[in-house]
Amino acid sequence: MALSALQDHEATLEDLYQHSEKAELLHGRVVPLMPTGRAPSYAAFEIAVSLRQHIRHVGLPGVAVTDNAGFVVNLPHRRSFSPDAAYYEGPNSGMKFYDGAPRFAVEVRSENDYGVIAEHELEQKRHDYLAAGTEVIWDVDLLGAEAIVRKYTPTSGATTPETTFTRGQNAEAEPAVPGWLMPVDDLFEP
Repeated sequence: MALSALQDHEATLEDLYQHSEKAELLHGRVVPLMPTGRAPSYAAFEIAVSLRQHIRHVGLPGVAVTDNAGFVVNLPHRRSFSPDAAYYEGPNSGMKFYDGAPRFAVEVRSENDYGVIAEHELEQKRHDYLAAGTEVIWDVDLLGAEAIVRKYTPTSGATTPETTFTRGQNAEAEPAVPGWLMPVDDLFEP
């Protein structure tokens, strides 16, 4: 369904289900999300694989989630998220979107996720994740000399990271994913 067809009414989850590309339901509109490039895609996949291995190894009750999955939430201006990777504990919704926010959400920045407007949008999205119940958010920034993983929690809020991880360090997502560590170096292709 074309976005222009949705602009005459407040979009619903059913409209989002009919949308043929990655998108989120925000401010009553289906908002398409830009496809990502090689480096961000690689990083998101590595995070999801590492999560899955850890979950299986220690027997956590949740699932690792890859890019393009939808999570239905009930915020005043947002009805869904589509993180780049996530950890979810909740009911099995079968073929439908995940019901509720992920415990851990990852947003890997693409080349268009920089600048004043993008920073504001990313901060607002972190506020929304926290309001929906997400316990840990990673903002993964691959641009520049150092990879940076910024960790946000309800304690730190959405503006200032609780912790920052760089190359040579292991990033963690406590308390959302107990015991899991991922080398920041693994975010880059060998």
